Amino acid sequence: MTSTTTATAPAAGPANALTGKRRIAFASFVDENYLPGFLALLRSLALSNPGVCEDFIVLHDDLKPSSVARIRALHPRVELRRVDAARYDAYAKGDQDNYLVRKAYFILDVFRIRDYDTVITLDTDMVVLGDLGELLKLREGLAAVPQFFYGQHKLNSGLLVIQREYLSDEFCARIDATGRSGAYELDKHDQGILNAVLDGDFVQLDARYNFVKRRLSGDLPVPDDTAILHFTGRHKPWQGGEAGYGKAEERWREFELSDAQFHAAFLAQSKGAHHDLLVHFGTPHVRRTGDVESARKVAAAHIAAGEYQEAVDLLGSVRIPLDSAWPHEVLGHALMSVSRYDEARAQLLLATAAPNRAATAFGRLAQIAWVHGDDEAAQRYALDGLRVDPTHRANRLMRLRTENPPAQEEGVAEEQLAHVAFYMERQGNAGDKLLPETVRLTFDADTGPRKWHSVHAHRLFDEAALERVNARRGLVIGGGGLFIPDTAPNGNSAWQWNVPDALLNRVDVPVMVYAVGFNAFDGQSYRAGRFNTALRALVERASFFGLRNHGSIEKVRSLLPAELHDKVRFQPCPTTVTRRLVDGWTDPRHRENTVLVNAAYDRAGLRFGHDYGHFLAEMAKAVRALGAHAEVKCVAHSLDDEKIAFDLRREHGVSLPVIPMYDFDNDAIRDTYARTKLVIGMRGHAGMIPFGCGTPIISLISHPKMAYFLADIDRPEWGISVHDKNLGAVLTERALGLLDDHAASVADVHGRQQELWKVTEANAADLRVILGRPAG
Repeated sequence: MTSTTTATAPAAGPANALTGKRRIAFASFVDENYLPGFLALLRSLALSNPGVCEDFIVLHDDLKPSSVARIRALHPRVELRRVDAARYDAYAKGDQDNYLVRKAYFILDVFRIRDYDTVITLDTDMVVLGDLGELLKLREGLAAVPQFFYGQHKLNSGLLVIQREYLSDEFCARIDATGRSGAYELDKHDQGILNAVLDGDFVQLDARYNFVKRRLSGDLPVPDDTAILHFTGRHKPWQGGEAGYGKAEERWREFELSDAQFHAAFLAQSKGAHHDLLVHFGTPHVRRTGDVESARKVAAAHIAAGEYQEAVDLLGSVRIPLDSAWPHEVLGHALMSVSRYDEARAQLLLATAAPNRAATAFGRLAQIAWVHGDDEAAQRYALDGLRVDPTHRANRLMRLRTENPPAQEEGVAEEQLAHVAFYMERQGNAGDKLLPETVRLTFDADTGPRKWHSVHAHRLFDEAALERVNARRGLVIGGGGLFIPDTAPNGNSAWQWNVPDALLNRVDVPVMVYAVGFNAFDGQSYRAGRFNTALRALVERASFFGLRNHGSIEKVRSLLPAELHDKVRFQPCPTTVTRRLVDGWTDPRHRENTVLVNAAYDRAGLRFGHDYGHFLAEMAKAVRALGAHAEVKCVAHSLDDEKIAFDLRREHGVSLPVIPMYDFDNDAIRDTYARTKLVIGMRGHAGMIPFGCGTPIISLISHPKMAYFLADIDRPEWGISVHDKNLGAVLTERALGLLDDHAASVADVHGRQQELWKVTEANAADLRVILGRPAG
């Protein structure tokens, strides 16, 4: 069979190329002379900002391998870049052998960095004492603290927050021209050059972000709100210090720690630590000490990142006392995530002995029982958990899921198709709720149990399930983003369908993978070995392998041998052609004068990075502007999606009525989206479902799949990154453009949809042949 396409895949590039997520890095120039200061700086950054782990660019002209190793031990994302010492000879005025001069000039190389959107420079004679969150949120200009002694129009270059427009050839040319001309203060070096180039045109930061030591002369204490303390001058703390600055140097010596002391200090913090830092420092600490509580923290970080085997290995390497419930619960969670279910049960049962962990442990035991098809045991565990904590949501949902199991099939097995899907419960994600029915509509107008045998993707596919599937006439897998590593994790496939390879290979009816998506976020990874092997087995076994966008096709093909590439074809998500699938569909004669806004909050750190405050402020501008033309409402696919309404009201005084779509049935979901004029959505199906109902859309892009879909329909302008600097204005302009000539906008949606329908029809013809039911 040949692959039918309507568009080419988005070009490969940096991880943030499609989402527009800002790339941020710290940068320092490091020399052997200042290495002790830089190591203290790295320790201070981690201890004062444990939730921050951006790339750290180390500019250097000659570091020993042992020094590089010490640096790498203190930061997991270090990149070393060697600078060209000769570059500044032309304007070093003969004093290039002076280290302070060389250091001052070489930091100018930071302006030659091209692969980041924001770069924050830190001098190696600094220590970080407070929160740097405000610096990470800056998005405009070049920011610095004004010099203390030389007037507000001059900057101190120890701390610079540099945005992309300054990381340019043009700005570097201005620096070079100024340096060669000598038109700057000789005793200030890089400060003089920058001040001459900028002439006071910089964003002024509060002094606490570059609090110079000289302000503490007379042994004054360091102010409590100091975020960065800068030991300017020739006398550095690691060189013996300087009289009159004892209290300042005491703060520096807080970070003069051995690796063991530093690791222990980091692990002792209660503040939320970044995964990369916690793993980088916690792993050697656990290996050295065998500390159970530290192992639990690091294992929990592994689990949150989808690194389940790493969590098992780490917690399994320490002796957990019988009465340490929390580590047992975390180990149980990790073990069940790699499908070592018997071992997981033993750990979780131990955890139920502690009241503060029992509800969660019972919930996980219920999940294991349900995965194995034992609804009765699952309900017992869920009720046990609710007795401990009546508000525990996971146990409440499991009780509802298992108290009235779906009825058995009503039809004749030989006339049914088996369907592997994620079947969403009550109050679940509206898009996932609609998907199974919509997939079925592409095969048969009857979507009920007479024609379909349901196989929940998250339940273990065992011998009994295999027998039931092989009794049907075919197996459909999809739709939705089933290729994602951390939703219902398992060790059998490393994607959502919990199927061992050996049982997949014994399916002897046609296997049709239909409109599945590769749903990893920027910065999210699969357990490559297991996933790649399982993926290849699935593609080899499949009679039809259709992915819902060309971005997913590109990703999946890159994981397969060349001989399997042609089996991977384009099959749009069937929700995008809803008007063509629903029997008796009629387009609305009149639409409500509403605009529906959807935002998503799962994996918020991956979606927003440091830009959530910016996103919220820009959305407030857009909602106010659009409110003059239509009623703006929040449409919540899941309970968490209501957060945007709460946050807009609390932070910006903007009120949005909430449509609880998670409570709707499928007809109500379609009807709501068909009757509005415009949907502005962050979830994939907050774009695809309204589009399929004939409604214009704008996608708030925080995940590559949104850009993939818009590329497939050749309308990239219908997407805006949540990180866009001018999000509010751009969103308003594009939304009003679609609303002003609404009839043309709807016609455009219908035309784009027609192209997807052609692909769906062509694939449907092939599927009929596969199932032995050719047309006619």
